[in-house]
Amino acid sequence: MHGGRFNPVKVPALYTSLDVHTAWTEAQQGFPVKTQPLTMVSYEVNCVDLYDLTDPRTMLSLGYEDTHLSCAWEYDLLMKQIPASWKMSSELISEGICGIIVPSFAKGVQTGAKNIVFWDWTCELPHKVKVIDDEDRLPKNQISWE
Repeated sequence: MHGGRFNPVKVPALYTSLDVHTAWTEAQQGFPVKTQPLTMVSYEVNCVDLYDLTDPRTMLSLGYEDTHLSCAWEYDLLMKQIPASWKMSSELISEGICGIIVPSFAKGVQTGAKNIVFWDWTCELPHKVKVIDDEDRLPKNQISWE
């Protein structure tokens, strides 16, 4: 609805983290003592067309700079400008890239923390991102959440 750092408005995205500590920090958005309700899951991922933008060689080969990732995207929107991260994301999406590995920018995150942002994902190949729920614990419909 409002977009995110790596997804413009009306572009669906699934933001995930590569470890539980990063996921927790991202979900709490800098308020570690004001814990909000949270359901954490693991995913089975098997995707082609996924770029690692934490690799300087990949960034160089694509012609992007760190500022494309770390831009003050919300401020840019307030100033009625398109954030550099949205421009980059839109270019990659138009090229058929399913997602990107990026550094976490959450306040208080550990050095080297990474996220994966998916724009194209399903439960099947070639963009498989499937919740692991071997014991069938997750709710099956909206009624279960009430």
